[in-house]
Amino acid sequence: MTRAPAAGPTALAAREVTAGARATYAVFAGLGLAGSTWSSRLPQIRTQLHLDSASLGLLLLTLAVGGVIVLPLSGPVVTRIGPRRAVTAVALLVSASLGVIALGYSVSTSLLVAGLFLLGAATGFGDVAMTVHAASVERQLGRPFMPRFFAAFSLGTVVGAAVGVLMIALQIPVSVHVAAAAAVIAGAIPAAARHFLPEHAARRSAAPPTVRPSRPGLDAWREPRTVAVGLVALAFAVAEGAGSNWGSVSVIDRHHVNATIGTLAYASFLAALTTGRGLGPTVLERFGRVTILRTAAAFTAAGVVVFALGPSTGMAFAGTLLWGMGAALGFPISMSAGADEPARAVGRVSVITSIGYCGFVGGPPLIGFLGNQTTVGHALLVIAILMALSAVIAGITRRSPEKRMQSGSDTQARTAVM
Repeated sequence: MTRAPAAGPTALAAREVTAGARATYAVFAGLGLAGSTWSSRLPQIRTQLHLDSASLGLLLLTLAVGGVIVLPLSGPVVTRIGPRRAVTAVALLVSASLGVIALGYSVSTSLLVAGLFLLGAATGFGDVAMTVHAASVERQLGRPFMPRFFAAFSLGTVVGAAVGVLMIALQIPVSVHVAAAAAVIAGAIPAAARHFLPEHAARRSAAPPTVRPSRPGLDAWREPRTVAVGLVALAFAVAEGAGSNWGSVSVIDRHHVNATIGTLAYASFLAALTTGRGLGPTVLERFGRVTILRTAAAFTAAGVVVFALGPSTGMAFAGTLLWGMGAALGFPISMSAGADEPARAVGRVSVITSIGYCGFVGGPPLIGFLGNQTTVGHALLVIAILMALSAVIAGITRRSPEKRMQSGSDTQARTAVM
């Protein structure tokens, strides 16, 4: 039986694992803050640029283009330079992209588009880098902690959305708000990344010496299971991305509320997402990946239907809560499924992230184009179809007995990061 490295003295000291886990939480939260900072001001950006649903979808497509270009290269780059340096570079690129977005909002639409392109590229690269490191930490801990790390990302988005509500209420200009967030990210994320697992330990965790690693991002594309897991990630990423980018706008348009109420709906979605991910390790250990994925798909589909077809603002908020809880675990479970075999984790995580990321950044533009033909509410019903398909293939994420993660022997490190 293949055993994951124990979290005890034979692998790393408890303090190193604890520090690495806490740093991973911080990086996930920081990148979540970056994404929700600009998303929380999307209603003002739409008004400033006089965009309809299709035009707003096209604007969001620039994120997709940046991410799709970078993602195929992310696995080899992260393997070569290591997650620590990769995440540091990502933080600086994200900060720069937010700075360009802030300037573009005030000065030029072209600059805004360029900033979104750069943000998409940086985020795609960052998703692979931080997920690869999270998988290494998860193996050291010996428990399915990936959802908790994604919960930190969601918590960062909640904070970003809450700050966005406050900025709107205080009438703080979009450019000032976004530029301030850029400065925070430029300082905080590199500082956290300094406490990542030592590079030698991350490599040992990712590729045991008894197994020859595959070529990252190349061999994994030919594996049917990996591609299928990527499709599950894509379906849930569409659900999450659509909730983040269209939730507030749809509530404003359908129920004729102001931007503050619309952004609160966005924040409620993110709060539900964070709660679901926080509960992830507990429910996964009890029920397993397949049962949780199928239940999550049902919750997501039901939430979208209530949100899209409910006649009142209260129903819309209820739908966002159910939608967020359902969408919470699909993407992190997919990442863990890709990292089941440490020797091939980097390549598989890169492929699954590449496929799933297309859902994050390609789904919102698709909803925009469909919404321009009907309504955004009706366009969102596409998510229910994707959830049904993901439930059918969810069994592909099941771990075989010989790949199941073994509990680490050091409970001190494990308890410290729970």
